[in-house]
Amino acid sequence: MVSTETTAKKVVAALAGRRIDAVGTRIRRFSINRIDQVRADLKSLFEQEAVELLVCSAACGADLIALDLAKKAGIRYRIVLPFSIERFRQSSVVDRPGDWGPLFDQLVKDIPPSELIVLPDLANDDEAYDHANKEIVRQAAMTAEPGTGLAIAVWEGQPRLGNDATASFLQLAKDAGLKERIVRTW
Repeated sequence: MVSTETTAKKVVAALAGRRIDAVGTRIRRFSINRIDQVRADLKSLFEQEAVELLVCSAACGADLIALDLAKKAGIRYRIVLPFSIERFRQSSVVDRPGDWGPLFDQLVKDIPPSELIVLPDLANDDEAYDHANKEIVRQAAMTAEPGTGLAIAVWEGQPRLGNDATASFLQLAKDAGLKERIVRTW
């Protein structure tokens, strides 16, 4: 007798994306007034893809929106920070418009210690964020079943001049064989 049941594969999503625009920024990448649309698009994507594990950092904007959605939907999540919790909170969470600090604090408090990865501090922020992106992709690729890993980029689709962490994330994910999904911020 042959079973007609199919075994659902574990879908793991690595995610990276834009932070909320700083006050007075000249080039708009993720306006605070786009949060609700991005939240709705991410929620729909998580449901369509049946994401079971989300791996990302926890900066204001794309990361914290995705983590909040995952927590509310019962999706397991893993946070990768490029350096200490305190340094990250100051440099990547509370430095932009919106009240992101309490959400960050609650997510960090509630996460099992085994799901919080804090990388060693590096002097150079660009290197630290690149290191975190590599770890996010590595964690997703090693946890996903073959052919089921996703790379979700939450951005406007235009790389910045110089070092662009989101564009770099997409290249790392492509090299690791993760399927690309885009959620537009603009």
